[in-house]
Amino acid sequence: MSIDKGAAMKLADSDFAADRRARDVRSALGDYWIRVRSGDLGALPAILGLAGLVVLFTALRPETFLSERNIANLFTQAMPVTILALGLVFVLLLGEIDLSAGVASGVCGGVMASLMVDAGQPWYVAVLSAVAAGVVIGTAIGWLVAVVRIPSFVVTLALFLGLQGITLRLIGQGGTVPVHDDVIVALANKNMPVWLGWLLAVVTAAGYSAIQLWRWRSQHRRGLASKPVQLVVAQAGVVSLAILFGTYVLSIDRAPSPLITLAGVPWGVPLVGVLVIVATFVLGRTAYGRHLYAIGGNAEAARRAGINVTRLRMSVFMICSGLAAVSGIFAASRLNSVTPDAGAGNTLLFAVGAAVIGGTSLFGGRGKARDAILGGLVVSIIANGLGLLGAKAYVNFLITGAVLLLAASIDALARRRRASTGR
Repeated sequence: MSIDKGAAMKLADSDFAADRRARDVRSALGDYWIRVRSGDLGALPAILGLAGLVVLFTALRPETFLSERNIANLFTQAMPVTILALGLVFVLLLGEIDLSAGVASGVCGGVMASLMVDAGQPWYVAVLSAVAAGVVIGTAIGWLVAVVRIPSFVVTLALFLGLQGITLRLIGQGGTVPVHDDVIVALANKNMPVWLGWLLAVVTAAGYSAIQLWRWRSQHRRGLASKPVQLVVAQAGVVSLAILFGTYVLSIDRAPSPLITLAGVPWGVPLVGVLVIVATFVLGRTAYGRHLYAIGGNAEAARRAGINVTRLRMSVFMICSGLAAVSGIFAASRLNSVTPDAGAGNTLLFAVGAAVIGGTSLFGGRGKARDAILGGLVVSIIANGLGLLGAKAYVNFLITGAVLLLAASIDALARRRRASTGR
């Protein structure tokens, strides 16, 4: 039996047409709508929620919410939660949980502060030691979870209690360790020169646009499926506009007195951006990231495919606790001190809420680094906006809890929808 060349080409097209077909804007939008209807919502709920909160609080407090000073304060408030949520994204991708991440950030902040104040160490030694302490904590958690096979909920709950004792031992009952080092304090309390902020903004916007266009050109040249170039240009334009507009707002003098000048992007903002860019690259462009998604989707299938599940499961807890250390450093910078209850209380709950609200699934296998930013902004905007309204603390807890429950419900319903449609 023989098949002519034309028939063979037709069969090949029937198998791989989805990988090679050219798409216009209408078909691309149609495909996206199909994915949304099938439960693949991505960051859409977080973006809609973020836009809704901005409109709501702008209407309720038009004179203060979108002021330059409040926007800068909002970014500063969001940094510790965003960094902690970024670490939790890696853990949640495997369907695990780390309940100790918040107090781990407090321990690492205490290590940094104690080394600088009590031991007289320079800031870089203290920071490296704090991050190393976080990695050690994550290694211990990962070993107990991946090797000993104790559920992550139990392990991290035990450390949630135990690590608070370590922080108390470092700081002392009722004590406070001040943080006065200029470099550490500058992370959350100082601004870079206006010209430097604009330079970084232009370079970032141009680099992002170039990468998106280069990726489209590479896919188009190889005959692979790609977004229409119009959508690529539109996406690059929106992101670039957001970066440049944010820089413009933060470059306006926001000092309450004409005798001083307070303008520029906070130093912590580009540092958080670098962490998110690195995490995005690791999750989206490396074999390590692809293996994490595979394990989160089906750990047994990943193991049978030759992926070292044990090693990768350990690694995500190391990354999470390492980033928790960075979050603790930013929190110490913002408060200019470390207290015995640093990282306790609602720190973890806000970070988990940020990751889930941003779009990371609690069931594993779905999530991106950008979820930490979107969710961190949502959580921070709720706290910031309610503070401007003079709402009582219990209202903040109720609303944040309701938003987290809504995000988890959307995640569960979307998962059921994907399962019913076979996606």
